[in-house]
Amino acid sequence: MYLLAFIAGILIVNIASSYFFERFDFTTEKRYTLSQNTKNILSQLKEPLQVTVYLEGDFPAGFKRLRNATRDILADYRAYSQKNIRFDFVNPSSGDKESQERTYLGLVEKGLQPTNLTVDTEDGRTQKIIFPAALITYQGKQMAVNLFHSKIGASPEDVLNNSIQNLEYAFTSAIKKTISGGRPRIGFTEGNGELTDLQLSDAISSLQYGYEAGRVNLNEITFEGLDKLKLIIIPKPDKEFTEAEKYKIDYFLMRGGSILWTIDNVHAELDSLRNAGSQLAFAKKLNLDDMLFKYGARINYDLIADMSCAQIPLNVGNVGGQAQIQLVPWLFYPIFVPVSKHPLVKNLDGIRSEFANTIDTIAVDGVKKQVILSTSPFNRLLRVPSMISLQMVEQEPNPEDFKSAPKPVAVLLEGSFPSVFVNRPVPEGIIGRQSLPAKSRPAKMIVVADGDILKNQVSSQDGSPFPLGFDRYTQQQFGNKNFLLNIADYLTDDSGIIELRNKEIKIRLLDKARIRDEKLTWQLINILAPLFLIIGFAVVYYYYRKRRFGTIVS
Repeated sequence: MYLLAFIAGILIVNIASSYFFERFDFTTEKRYTLSQNTKNILSQLKEPLQVTVYLEGDFPAGFKRLRNATRDILADYRAYSQKNIRFDFVNPSSGDKESQERTYLGLVEKGLQPTNLTVDTEDGRTQKIIFPAALITYQGKQMAVNLFHSKIGASPEDVLNNSIQNLEYAFTSAIKKTISGGRPRIGFTEGNGELTDLQLSDAISSLQYGYEAGRVNLNEITFEGLDKLKLIIIPKPDKEFTEAEKYKIDYFLMRGGSILWTIDNVHAELDSLRNAGSQLAFAKKLNLDDMLFKYGARINYDLIADMSCAQIPLNVGNVGGQAQIQLVPWLFYPIFVPVSKHPLVKNLDGIRSEFANTIDTIAVDGVKKQVILSTSPFNRLLRVPSMISLQMVEQEPNPEDFKSAPKPVAVLLEGSFPSVFVNRPVPEGIIGRQSLPAKSRPAKMIVVADGDILKNQVSSQDGSPFPLGFDRYTQQQFGNKNFLLNIADYLTDDSGIIELRNKEIKIRLLDKARIRDEKLTWQLINILAPLFLIIGFAVVYYYYRKRRFGTIVS
């Protein structure tokens, strides 16, 4: 009777599970729970979506953990997508050397980033190229998803944990872009002395995998052209903006468009210093102060000298007719290490800048402001106009002289912005448009007081661009590219997907010091405790059987 009831219960549970789907996550941080945003996007899949993951092969334990976490989350995606998600794990290093090189080249062309991995073997250490990345294919469109996110100074455990934390954000963001009707359009302005195509080469190419990115001239673009853009980026202009150009920017913002301003308000360049040895740092005339002030930000006319800075090569003398080049810290190339918990900068590497300024925020009704980047606590400000010289590197900075509160250098502004041209006549050169509304639709903008964060370095040998954020002198990769990609995601997406970057998975590692001190104790416990438990159980069981079944002799 009990057996029949048990079998009937199992049958009922199986039949019910085919009609109802539910999962239970008992972890504290809900690491195995997909967000509602992700579930909504997965429900939009009308056809099978293929995910090819290139994390297969002989890896160290850390990368196996990343591979397993990727497999787990894709299994959840498949369950919530009504099995419209299909995934495979592929080893790109299989085959002979020639086929490997062809595979590697093809993956790089599709936007997948390789990682050089050091592997310990019986013969010593060897270098191995791996692709901790995936490729999404849907309706003939493909999207690269990079799964490994390095961080300068972080331990290997922290780096892998950070990568696992970002898996849902990486996959959900890529799937949304893949299944959306079209890639959002991003325009980098030109015509006002902005960075050149070569200097923006990697910034534009990095965005091409998820967006349509190119150059726009504010003098030539029509209002219909502006309506097609989702984000305008103004990368380090050097020439004054006309009122007609500002009107077009204001028009774009009033219609809910997003803007990224990366602006230097002070003219100072290292190339000029190398040629002349010294230079007068002076204020630029961009005619943008009134506009930014109206929106809630003011870029100051100063230069930041920060002890957290990049290094530059400098000729420190000649020996035997040979120039002696040495890397020296350059205080005017600050590295901004994000401390904000905002998803725009969370877990990012330090962001390299050149001759950056500070920002003040202005109270504006209906506009919310948040500082996302700031200097270190060891900084000084140089007011302009002022002379700067390469000889400054000879002076050892005194930390006591640089102690100062961190200064904002990048702010996020969100809300309904006031129009700069309210109650003002339409500027000359604007035809066929009525006056703009007093307030914008809900919009977002980011103001960065440095134009060089989007500039990639260029090889002096063949003129080819280096990756954005890569310092060719120190061979370090900074967080500039990921910062730009996060900004693009945040400013072009209204669904709040970037909030997935707030997901945290706690690392519960063993205490290595305690392991070392108590190693013998725990070894004895693990070996002897089970034996004593078995012996104790046997003794109790023996006396129990003896008492129950023993014969009583009268």
